[in-house]
Amino acid sequence: MSFVPDAVAALREALRLSPDNLPLRQHLAATLLSLGRADEAEAEYKQALQRAPNDAGLKLGLADVFYRQGKNSPALVVIEDLLKESHPPAGAYLLHARLLLRAGETQRAVHQYRAAIADDPNVADGELAARLGIHADSERDEVVEGRVRESWQEPDAESSVPLERPTVNFADVGGMEKVKEEIRLKIILPLEHPELFQAYGKKVGGGILMYGPPGCGKTHLARATAGEVKASFLAVGINDVLDMWIGSSEHKLHELFEQARRNRPCVLFFDEVDALGASRTDMRQSGGRQLINQFLSELDGVNTSNEGVLILAATNAPWHLDSAFRRPGRFDRILFVPPPDAVARAEVLRILMKGKPSDAIDHEFLAKKTDGHSGADLKAVVDVAVERKLREALSTGKIKPLTTKDLQTAAAEVKASTKEWFASARNYALYSNEGGLYDDILKYLKLT
Repeated sequence: MSFVPDAVAALREALRLSPDNLPLRQHLAATLLSLGRADEAEAEYKQALQRAPNDAGLKLGLADVFYRQGKNSPALVVIEDLLKESHPPAGAYLLHARLLLRAGETQRAVHQYRAAIADDPNVADGELAARLGIHADSERDEVVEGRVRESWQEPDAESSVPLERPTVNFADVGGMEKVKEEIRLKIILPLEHPELFQAYGKKVGGGILMYGPPGCGKTHLARATAGEVKASFLAVGINDVLDMWIGSSEHKLHELFEQARRNRPCVLFFDEVDALGASRTDMRQSGGRQLINQFLSELDGVNTSNEGVLILAATNAPWHLDSAFRRPGRFDRILFVPPPDAVARAEVLRILMKGKPSDAIDHEFLAKKTDGHSGADLKAVVDVAVERKLREALSTGKIKPLTTKDLQTAAAEVKASTKEWFASARNYALYSNEGGLYDDILKYLKLT
């Protein structure tokens, strides 16, 4: 059947005669996308947006093209920019829900799906709703991890996070000297010289938010901070706080802060903090807003002083964190934790190789061969090399030392995992850099 190619050719010919006809170009892009020619559709949407950069329909079309190609980061950047407008189309909320579900953020996806159908019931998608676990008729039903709370369920018994006494310190953390220095100034020195800080009216405590690509040592650094000052350590994950019962999450969060206050000095560390403190503008249900308000209240020490409670948090997506957390007195130090540089990579490899049989490893050479690798990537390199040696030892019965060549071969197989994160972060740094928040990303990428 030749009518489809003929239709595309006719549309292209019409655009050649009228290149500024945006509805015609949008129709061509949609036609190309329906035919599976996503690359061509993307090019048409981009050309149209050059002529009308604020057109919501064109932005939504481009985001949809990105989504269908699996380009999740560019799609999110376009959609989140579109959702900042005063009256975004319902389709923007719907596509945002699909992207969030693909990223594993089910609860946020539920919020956005419900926002879409509240704005326009005609965009309802039964298949997507089923995947999100939305089967209730009432908007007031609580949905956690995409499942409606059953009325007969009883809450779990309350449990506290295990209190740790870390033995690691900054000597066990390779590189990250700038981040360590900030933590020394904000956390360590006030504990070591309280009289000096008290003289200037500075309290011992406060918050630091670390952000950057996954696997670059944010959690390890938080634990080492506690070890450096011989403080207690509480590592809090989202599962330690989120609960399907109304009010239970806020209660759990309060109890965690109380546990830290009872064990001062204490480092209270929140991993994936964006899951607990997502932007309230993205939320349509009150449960998430109440949790954020509780979190902010605890950070402020409204009812109880946080003196001696050192609050660290880590996120891979600072752009999803509610802006209220960045107010002075809360997370008033926001530190970019980049992948380790060459010197740091060599140091990380030295630390990882401790206690392992090795033969004159050239750490500096290996550092040059692992540009862009995170600390987790470097651990994977060592693990791959060790596994090969183990297989060899099992077959020969002899233990042979690891060599530079063994690690170099492993490094060639383990690809840097930070590239995808920087692809997304670059867009935020270029187009959503309010107040220069992401200037460190631009410097790292040499875009300034």
